[in-house]
Amino acid sequence: MAPKRRPPYYAVIFTSTQTDDLDGYAEMSAHMEKLASNQTGFLGIESFRSLDKKGVTISYWKDLNAIRAWKENPEHLTAQQLGKQQWYQDYTIEIAKIETAYDLQTDCPPSE
Repeated sequence: MAPKRRPPYYAVIFTSTQTDDLDGYAEMSAHMEKLASNQTGFLGIESFRSLDKKGVTISYWKDLNAIRAWKENPEHLTAQQLGKQQWYQDYTIEIAKIETAYDLQTDCPPSE
């Protein structure tokens, strides 16, 4: 699978542990993914969750301004508050700049 994005771009890495109270979580998660996909600068999302309720969601963005705008989206702010109050035992958010990306077909990073 070839990278869908061309560097440089940013990744927001959201690592979490869920609580047992997930009422409304699936619906909100689907809504947030749809809402983010319509946000200026959104490049994609990947999400993984283990059986022990630990998960990682990585969203990809064109630049820091796009990330800031998403963080301040009113509907996303509501979802963040619900996550803190109900859905997550803990979480961390890391933001990384992706400067190089390659895949199976290219097999190595481009030379400088």
